[in-house]
Amino acid sequence: MKFIEGQTVGIDLGTTYSTIAQVNKKGEPVALLNTEGRNITPSIVLLGDDGQVVVGPTFERSSQESADHIVESIKRQMGNKDFSVVYQNKKLTPEFISALILKKLKQDGEKTVGPIMNAVITVPYYFNDVRRKATQDAGRIAGLNVVDIINEPTAATLAYAWMKGELGRSDLKQDAKQILVYDLGGGTFDVTVVRYTPTQFRVLATDGDVMLGGLDWTTRITDHVSEQFFRKFGEDPRLDPEAMRDFNANCEDAKRALSTALQVPLTVYYRGKTLSLQFTRKDFERMTADLLQRTRDTTELVLQQSGVDPKQLSEVVLVGGSTYMPAVEIMLSEICHRQPLRDLELLRPEEAVAQGAAIHAAILEARENRGLAGLNALIGNRLRSVKTSDVNSHALGIKVSNPNDRAQKNNHIMIPKNTQIPYSVSQRFATNSANQKTIHVYILQGDATDPDACTQIGDFRVLNLPPHLPAGSPVEVTYSYDANGRIHAVAKELVSGCLATTEIVRDSGLSEKSVGDFTALASEYTVE
Repeated sequence: MKFIEGQTVGIDLGTTYSTIAQVNKKGEPVALLNTEGRNITPSIVLLGDDGQVVVGPTFERSSQESADHIVESIKRQMGNKDFSVVYQNKKLTPEFISALILKKLKQDGEKTVGPIMNAVITVPYYFNDVRRKATQDAGRIAGLNVVDIINEPTAATLAYAWMKGELGRSDLKQDAKQILVYDLGGGTFDVTVVRYTPTQFRVLATDGDVMLGGLDWTTRITDHVSEQFFRKFGEDPRLDPEAMRDFNANCEDAKRALSTALQVPLTVYYRGKTLSLQFTRKDFERMTADLLQRTRDTTELVLQQSGVDPKQLSEVVLVGGSTYMPAVEIMLSEICHRQPLRDLELLRPEEAVAQGAAIHAAILEARENRGLAGLNALIGNRLRSVKTSDVNSHALGIKVSNPNDRAQKNNHIMIPKNTQIPYSVSQRFATNSANQKTIHVYILQGDATDPDACTQIGDFRVLNLPPHLPAGSPVEVTYSYDANGRIHAVAKELVSGCLATTEIVRDSGLSEKSVGDFTALASEYTVE
């Protein structure tokens, strides 16, 4: 994606909080303050009756509205075509609601740096292509030229290495370091192992869960307190969305307090009745132990897939606000045999992803020799010298017939996940029936054997096969990722030489008309 005239930023579009950052003239990635004077903005959208949209409203403001006017955790619905919110007789998609959050970040950031036009937006590593396209569409609807989508752990590692004063330093000894990035945010989880030298940056392995985050820890407390309330008073607050909003807010506060306290008071109200109890960290960790175990299993799997012994790690970096829970540090210390790193000068868990996105944006600008007027030559050269390589976060497969049962279809994996890209592979298959006229290739993304459990990201056909072609005629299929993460597929029938190709380009998930319509709709709403 080409840059256009205007400021360039990095954006962490989070499940619970979002942040916008930019590399300043000193070469420091700095989070830009919002109009409330904070460097993080709650990813909550309040849809007012008067057409006014409030992004990141205070609890006092949101408590004045009905629960169905408040949209939270929209990131978990990105790419879900079956999800929408009806507002003023219009169906608002996850892309559109996310665009309102981005619009707020853009508006606030412009008060500091001037007109913002270009952005790098982060996504969890485990976002598939559909979710990534939806994120890109959200940026376009918000009026941003999305120059790239970058994985959150990659961004955090860029920020870490840059803040250490190592990244882009060709004058330093080019010794490789391996670090593990554990990213537990409000709604998503990723863990990644990266090997880097001052000028080379390479992801070794990654995995995660787009439906696991701090929200789930809070929900456990809320469910517990609600059950206690029901047992004591015989009334179930879980049946009342308004009550659950208040319960969730109180339980979220208690969860945060338990990061520094061993015990906190917790009081909830419903229909004139009050429940007060003392909630301990031990209770909290006991009722959420399975959630933490899920992250432990993923961490150990990624270490195994990366081929890096935990004792070989140079650092364990914590990213995401949910890593403030003490149990996270204890668990990682047990696995990695070292104390995790939380803060590094300007690098903080809740800002690291946006800061890394800003650095990646600056690297892309430097490669185009633009946007460097405000930076000294040393910083510009450092940015230009950084070379990165990545892995695919999802396996890439093809739908094939089961040789023992032609009616049954399987996902045959061509490129496993965590394969270094660029990468290309060719395999031979066979036609299913005699005198076959066409070959239909389905491109699947996912690890499951069942094609229906995977995401179909594209398909194409080889046409005009020769007559009287016998069953079992050889067909060669080639899948490849280029350096930009674009997917290419080629199928060739080897008897006649007939072939067909396709390219999966993450330009947009929505049509140009849909993006234009949503952009016009967004301009109708005053975002506060």
